[in-house]
Amino acid sequence: MIEGLKGVSVNPAITGELELSPVQSAQKATEAGDADFGSLLGGLFTSTADNLKKAEAVSVAGIKGQATVQQVVEAVMNAEQSLQGAIAVRDKVVTAYLEISRMQI
Repeated sequence: MIEGLKGVSVNPAITGELELSPVQSAQKATEAGDADFGSLLGGLFTSTADNLKKAEAVSVAGIKGQATVQQVVEAVMNAEQSLQGAIAVRDKVVTAYLEISRMQI
């Protein structure tokens, strides 16, 4: 009726690529030109501000009758979601700062 499960094996071709030490990972990330934490946060807050401006513009266009209700709702919901994400990140940064300030020197 029920047959036993066969063992799962890992493809030997990919096992070598998965073994990276933290130093190698950091070097590869730097060589690849990945963004640092500050520019990542800056981009997040810039896109949040852009979403808020777009929502405001679409809302004004909706009042003038130049945008549909669906477009206004989508823009406002997108802006609200971006703002909630930015607030969550801000709260985590403030919490981390307060935790660091409580550490004994």
